[in-house]
Amino acid sequence: MTKHLLFGSIILLFLACGQPPQRNCNDFKTGKFSFTATINGEEKKTIFNRTTDLEVDEFEGKTDSSSVRWINDCEYVLKNLNPKNKAEEKPIHIKILTTTESSYTFEYNVVGDNRKFKGTAHKID
Repeated sequence: MTKHLLFGSIILLFLACGQPPQRNCNDFKTGKFSFTATINGEEKKTIFNRTTDLEVDEFEGKTDSSSVRWINDCEYVLKNLNPKNKAEEKPIHIKILTTTESSYTFEYNVVGDNRKFKGTAHKID
């Protein structure tokens, strides 16, 4: 009996520790968000509004729009609607990794580029 109790306790411990992080991605498909990134040692803030198919970004006094194409509940691709150069023509793949009540942590990269970056967006509205 003691062996079974010990074995059961160990199994429960492993199951509790191995639970995946919380991902309520649907809570973040639309809304107004802020994201702060460090660029050349300086913190820069972006504010963006996202609907199910459009994202409008405000960065350093400039506004930009991108189409949003959801791959699944937690991944989407942004494509700049008015690219000003070749780099802006490349779509960005975004994957929501974890969520809280008011923010989500995500991984992003230029489609076709293996370098991935992480960030956290906070829901404003």
